[in-house]
Amino acid sequence: MWLKLCFLLLYFLVLFVLARVFEAVAWYETGFFATQLVDPVALSFRKLRTILECRGLGHSGLPEKKDVRELVEKSGDLMEGELYSALKEEEASESVSSTNFSGEMHFYELVEDTKDGIWLVQVVANDRSPLVGKVHWEKMVKKVSRFGIRTGTFNCSSDPRYCRRRGWLKSTLIMSVPQTSTSKGKVMLKEYSGRKIEVEHIFKWITAHAASRIKTIYNSEHLREEWNKSDQYRVKIYLFANLDQPPAFFSALSVKFTGRVEFIFVNVENWDNKSYMAEIGVYKTPSYILRTPEGIYRYGSNTGEFISLRAMDSFLRSLQPEVNDLFVLSLVLVNLMAWMDLFITQGATIKRFVVLISTLGTYNSLLIISWLPVLGFLQLPYLDSFYEYSLKLFRYSNTTTLASWVRADWMFYSSHPALFLSTYLGHGLLIDYFEKKRRRNNNNDEVNANNLEWLSSLWDWYTSYLFHPIASFQHFPFDSDWDEDPDLFLERLAFPDLWLHPLIPTDYIKNLPVWRFKCLGVHSDEEMLETFQDSESDSDSENKEVFSGGKDISEDDEPNAFHSPGEGEARCRAETCSCAGRYCHNEPCERKARSYGSYSTTEEPDWSAWPQAMLHCTECVVCLENFEHGCLLMGLPCGHVFHQNCIVMWLAGGRHCCPVCRWASYKKKQPYTHPQPLSSDAPS
Repeated sequence: MWLKLCFLLLYFLVLFVLARVFEAVAWYETGFFATQLVDPVALSFRKLRTILECRGLGHSGLPEKKDVRELVEKSGDLMEGELYSALKEEEASESVSSTNFSGEMHFYELVEDTKDGIWLVQVVANDRSPLVGKVHWEKMVKKVSRFGIRTGTFNCSSDPRYCRRRGWLKSTLIMSVPQTSTSKGKVMLKEYSGRKIEVEHIFKWITAHAASRIKTIYNSEHLREEWNKSDQYRVKIYLFANLDQPPAFFSALSVKFTGRVEFIFVNVENWDNKSYMAEIGVYKTPSYILRTPEGIYRYGSNTGEFISLRAMDSFLRSLQPEVNDLFVLSLVLVNLMAWMDLFITQGATIKRFVVLISTLGTYNSLLIISWLPVLGFLQLPYLDSFYEYSLKLFRYSNTTTLASWVRADWMFYSSHPALFLSTYLGHGLLIDYFEKKRRRNNNNDEVNANNLEWLSSLWDWYTSYLFHPIASFQHFPFDSDWDEDPDLFLERLAFPDLWLHPLIPTDYIKNLPVWRFKCLGVHSDEEMLETFQDSESDSDSENKEVFSGGKDISEDDEPNAFHSPGEGEARCRAETCSCAGRYCHNEPCERKARSYGSYSTTEEPDWSAWPQAMLHCTECVVCLENFEHGCLLMGLPCGHVFHQNCIVMWLAGGRHCCPVCRWASYKKKQPYTHPQPLSSDAPS
């Protein structure tokens, strides 16, 4: 996961550098930067009209170029980036979709229950023609969609009862606007009553109703009162301009950010005294001033801050985000990070997509699960201060120059999705190349695996998961028993209870106690060898059995006894032990000691080397052989002791219990306490 996160951050850094390269290339070819101001005098009438349409200002009654140019200057400064975006948007011939309502519930769900948007609906009465023709309606839809206004058509023939209840007896236009200035407030429906059925007149009607929601200031006294007033709105944006009404994009944003940002229009058309404007830091008009508890910010002073709907929308979202905005951002980042698995995973193509689907499902599930407690945490009433400090941090960080570059790059790449996808694909292919080269240097066979081989190994693992639950924790592929004996598969199916065994990992085996078995007073290896040579020198005792004993491993030889289980097993078979008898729960029992001859000694095992909770015994009940000097032993939580190799094979075969008492080998048990022997020297 951290590797994919590093790759994603590297990709964002590449996008940032690439955007700066594009700016340098554009400056080299045209000699202009995107933030450079444009003189409206040098523009054609068509370009000026395009700028007004993007800002949402009517120009139908302005036939002269001079009047159109003055209106552009009154609405705000024009930059090269805004001019380029407006011309590109006009050239795009994308058709905007419009909703066709099927009935009352559909209309209520989309229009009346939507609290943060504007709807324009054309109602077609029964056996009547629509109020706006098809050609004009398409122009209307394309014009209002620039400002986030959604459109639809309601045909009364689909639900005549609802039309009669609403009083829609003739074809008309309906506009829905939030009635209050609070978030999720009521929605009011307004009906068009104009006589002229033209696009410009209908658009003026829409913008007039949308602008009526914005607080308008006409004199300096009212501005002073509003500027010094403290209310529920922490963020306010002021438009100081010499206009009859605010632009349509400004009114549309006031609806979109209802309850988060307050929009105020200051009409300075008839002001004689503008001294108070200079006191608050406004020296020219038009100006877009953002007022926050941290201070005043002049919109348009940084990169990408254009006088348009998209630019100001991204700016305000970064300053005053909703929880839904943060969730969508985290969702995009998590999915971009998950798609990196398609290039990091090496091997067969099918394997790449299987891993990708698994990663997408896992990451999105974890994201949704992690957001649930966050939503509950934010709804607690005593976290208002934490929420305010978080928004303060957002406002501080997103009014910097670096944040303006990031917003400008976001708008650039979102308007060019093909460039974004191609750079992501190129970045992924580079990751795939270097990852494949690294694994080939490590002689990894997965790089050369084809689809058929990987599917075969996947099937082997799947069957082992069904029929060998414990073996499914191992790496696949592995040799299956079903290849050798197909009858074993049918035999397995004959016992349904075998499918219900729980899957228990074998990691606990590494934590079980392991030690070596020792005997007291056993001769060393050198003495055993001398005894064996003396017995061979005597010709009369050629066929006699000789014995020899072991001695405790000295401190110098002790570390060598713990090299590996295989070495311990070899010593277990090679060395001999001459213990006096077999002890089980402190009860002695006789056994015949193994030695080189028939002669044997009787020595007691060294119980001091045993863990305290282990029961004393000298025989492994799995292999039914006695413990020999130097053997590796392993104990279970119940206290019973076995050869290490014997009990590991027992547990790894799926029998997770003690062979003696059937206590679960992965569960703790109250330790066994050995009884204290009675002292014979007790005072009388």
